[in-house]
Amino acid sequence: MLDNVAETDVLLRIAPELMMFLPGARRTEWQQVAPDGTSTLGHLVESLGIPLTEVGPMTVDGVGVGPGLHPRPGQVVEVHAVPRPQPMGHRFLLDVHLGTLARRLRLLGIDAAYHNDMDDPSLVVQANAERRVLLTQDRGLLRRRALWLGAYVRGSRAPDQLRDLLERFAPSLRPWTRCTSCNGELDTVAKREIEPMLEAGTRRSYDVYGQCRDCGKVYWHGAHSGHLEEIVTQAKNWVSTG
Repeated sequence: MLDNVAETDVLLRIAPELMMFLPGARRTEWQQVAPDGTSTLGHLVESLGIPLTEVGPMTVDGVGVGPGLHPRPGQVVEVHAVPRPQPMGHRFLLDVHLGTLARRLRLLGIDAAYHNDMDDPSLVVQANAERRVLLTQDRGLLRRRALWLGAYVRGSRAPDQLRDLLERFAPSLRPWTRCTSCNGELDTVAKREIEPMLEAGTRRSYDVYGQCRDCGKVYWHGAHSGHLEEIVTQAKNWVSTG
């Protein structure tokens, strides 16, 4: 604990998983904050740079408290991270910077809405209307009061981002059941029904096809399936061992 803590301050103990959100110069376990008499505990936590979407239980003297608490000077608050796995519906909306992650989620059969031209207010509206968890690396977007639920995606590479999301939400996987382009569900389709859409080499080489209900795109296990199978296998391992 910090030495020489002022009796007029509130002391926050930050969980290791939340340390990444703190400014580099203040990345320590104990945070000393001066309450102004009106700010809630949630405001104090967010003032440190930590989105409340990433915060789990908070306690004072072992008693659970909510973000609406007005902390008193001298209190010590334990700030924990969201427990994993986090139980909730598994429908997601990804912001414009997470297109590769969206395609990988769809490959795994996870409902992942994505638009490469949607602004922040529109994302919040869609997430709320469709009860989707908004996935982003924009802390400001997660702090929008109107947003019903969001989550910060950790990692700069798509594999790391995918693992973070699967370990956090542990969604059910149904690989090869969604269109990676539009998120629509795939139906098995007879080869004769889509034969005019196929190139000659594809018609000769493959007999099993799926077609998107929404956009009509046709799928088959082709030349790139090996790489995609690796993504699917790895994802199953992360979910089963998470």
